[in-house]
Amino acid sequence: MTSRMTGKRILITRSQDYMGPACVEMFSKEGGDVIADESDLNTEAACRKVIDDAGHIDVLIVNLAAPNHYGVLVTDLAEEDWLQTFELLVHPLQRLVKHALPPMIERRKGKIIVVGSATPLRPMGRLSAYSAARGAQISYVKSVGVEVARHNVQVNLIAQNWVENPAYYPPELMENEKFLKNLKDQVPLGRLAKPEEDAALALFLAGEESDFFVGQAIPFSGGWAN
Repeated sequence: MTSRMTGKRILITRSQDYMGPACVEMFSKEGGDVIADESDLNTEAACRKVIDDAGHIDVLIVNLAAPNHYGVLVTDLAEEDWLQTFELLVHPLQRLVKHALPPMIERRKGKIIVVGSATPLRPMGRLSAYSAARGAQISYVKSVGVEVARHNVQVNLIAQNWVENPAYYPPELMENEKFLKNLKDQVPLGRLAKPEEDAALALFLAGEESDFFVGQAIPFSGGWAN
């Protein structure tokens, strides 16, 4: 039986971070030719090289992570931390998409999936830089998604929170009683999502069943942000 990604080439950025490992596993399991890139994406040239080296790309998964500096008051936020958050989450997004889109537009087929965050969908204090950068990702995807839809290229974002991953939920946090109580209080489902549940949504957005999804930020947070 043919798997869902058979014959597809999938580029996953920062594949060792955030939701990269789960997506690599899911798309490989589904028969995709997965390019698991681990490059630093801190310059325009580096982003262009990743796209050029990958060659033909059917699906681009823009997976980016950054420290969230949670708990820091906006008046105490260091300038370098503000700038670094945008350097890690926003600028690479534009650079990767800019270089990946032309071949997709030319052949009138392609999928771009951004692994984002639900934090901009629900106001949270002491999270200004991260919320702003993740919010910029959402606005970017909405604009670009509408722009390229006429070319039969779909650009969407997974607005996630409360999903198991080493970047934001390390093992030691999962043993913290205060965190576990907060999890049950904040998330209607009362648990974290499994990485494979999140990757399954990315898989759906990469398939033909999602062709009518355009520029959407889809909440994936167990009811925390709807």
